[in-house]
Amino acid sequence: MAFKNSIDFIQRLEKEGELVRIATMIDPILEVSEITDRVIKAGGKALLFENTGTNFPILMNAMGSKRRIELALNVDDVEDLGQQIKDMFEMLSSPKESFMDKLKVLPELKKIAGFAPKRLSSKGACQEVEMPIVDLSKLPVLTTWPHDGGPFITFPVVHTLNEKEGLHNMGMYRMQVYDKQTTGMHWHMHKGGAGHYNEYKKAGKRMPVTVTLGGDPAYTYAATAPLPENVDEYMLAGFLRKKQVRLVKCLSNDIYVPEDVDFVLEGYVDPQEGLRTEGPFGDHTGYYSLADLYPDFHITKITHRKQAVYPATIVGTPPQEDAFIGLATERMFLAPIKLTMVPEMADMHMPPEGVFHNIVLASIRKSFPGQAAKVMSALWGAGQMMFNKLLFIFDEEVRLTDYKQVFQEITDYTDPIKDVLFNRGPMDVLDHASERFAEGGKMGWDATRKPEKWNGKPLVEKEKILAIPQVTELHDDLIQAGYSFLLIRLKKEKNVARNISKQIIEQGLIKDIKFLIFIEEVSVAADYADVVWRVANNVDPSRDCFYQYDVEGKPYPTLVMDALRKTLADDNFQRDWPNIVTMNQETTDLVDKRWAEYGIGEFLESPSVKYRKQLYPGGAVAE
Repeated sequence: MAFKNSIDFIQRLEKEGELVRIATMIDPILEVSEITDRVIKAGGKALLFENTGTNFPILMNAMGSKRRIELALNVDDVEDLGQQIKDMFEMLSSPKESFMDKLKVLPELKKIAGFAPKRLSSKGACQEVEMPIVDLSKLPVLTTWPHDGGPFITFPVVHTLNEKEGLHNMGMYRMQVYDKQTTGMHWHMHKGGAGHYNEYKKAGKRMPVTVTLGGDPAYTYAATAPLPENVDEYMLAGFLRKKQVRLVKCLSNDIYVPEDVDFVLEGYVDPQEGLRTEGPFGDHTGYYSLADLYPDFHITKITHRKQAVYPATIVGTPPQEDAFIGLATERMFLAPIKLTMVPEMADMHMPPEGVFHNIVLASIRKSFPGQAAKVMSALWGAGQMMFNKLLFIFDEEVRLTDYKQVFQEITDYTDPIKDVLFNRGPMDVLDHASERFAEGGKMGWDATRKPEKWNGKPLVEKEKILAIPQVTELHDDLIQAGYSFLLIRLKKEKNVARNISKQIIEQGLIKDIKFLIFIEEVSVAADYADVVWRVANNVDPSRDCFYQYDVEGKPYPTLVMDALRKTLADDNFQRDWPNIVTMNQETTDLVDKRWAEYGIGEFLESPSVKYRKQLYPGGAVAE
């Protein structure tokens, strides 16, 4: 059923035993974030901070588990989302041979039409209270990490209209609070809001913008969904709610918003103004996204519901709440990809360590050689899949969430030379490893089954490799388990990965090792989730994945991956390298001391204890 408002959703979470209320006074500056990070990583419940120093409580981690994202999106199982869309696609696209066949479709068409939003002529609950003077300090806006540029609104639904037709777009773009009436508007160049901004800039017009917070969680989810351009997110929200979204007109512009949201921030962005430095911000990659130039959002009116609840989220080292939002997206949008672009697709999975699109695992119904390469090309051209960096293709029998099986299939069926495809294309603006901003390398691995199965006998001259001065650790547990992956930690110096791999391979210190992965000295090689996260973040495949060659110019059958940090001095890397997102010691100690006051349950250690040991010198920018 659709939720009437955020209070209705909170009551449902509480009824299901999925929410903890915290009555103790909590500081929105860092303390809320530190508590939430501990709870999320421990698989804990949603948190309602009732005493925030403002008139509004803060709802955190509301969609931070499989069960809660299912509650939020009105399904018993996230798998149902894809099936519902598949059924609808097939109903609409199947041949209708007889008049009766066509009549049978009418009830379904009526149902779909019922998802379309409805505009009301009256005011909505979101306009019950009009703030007499715009003042963002009245809201409990979070500062989430120590090196953030300031407080950020982290769960905003940003509404814009295109300049000519007035078509509506919803997106989620973080908003740094500069003062009581002004925030940044961090829309990336690939997003719908940025496209609308460029239209207004070309027309020389001021751009109306409205931001909503809260309401039915379907609105928040719809703003994050990778919908095709000009597909109204309200239709998706209606589909998820099984009930149309009721819209009311903003008081100061022509944008319509859901009548039951908690807060409405109306205003404008002026494309004729200069841009302002925004950030840094501890981002979903687990690293800081660094300061850059973005437009100002000027807020001219704030309204809210009575008993409004301020929704927020934190991002940082995985897993976080966004992993479960990504799970819903993965399940929901598999069906359209299969039905319209890649009919042989069987399944798809984005591991949390890949922070959404950096790593994608896909399985296919294979019927001809080279089919995996065909699928790679199709996926890299599909919407936000254009940002994917590492793409692995398997047979349909492989269970993509069984990582042991995934590693075994790669080991058995991926030739490191013949079955690895390199490409280039757009990258996420937040990708810090790409040689060029927002453009870099991609790598596809064909792990589908082939007649020849690997039967190598790996050899690692462990003592000789450890005698190399730059090597700090050799981790061969994956080799011992039967997987052809060798991890080596290195001290950072100029061209160290290329030089050490050349020495190891040419001197025959390894044999039958398909994949040689170098990680940083600060990494923990035995923490495989961490290793995968670092590789996904720190590699530009076109630069960092390579082969060594013999005297005849023939590549050795080992793919080398350099997942170390890149620097100007050692790699001629021209961009700043960000630091890992961690909480400061002062806040960690405060939360340790106050833990019993929160009433959350058994003490949870801060995840930052581990990551502080891995920090580079410097602040948001590594020195």
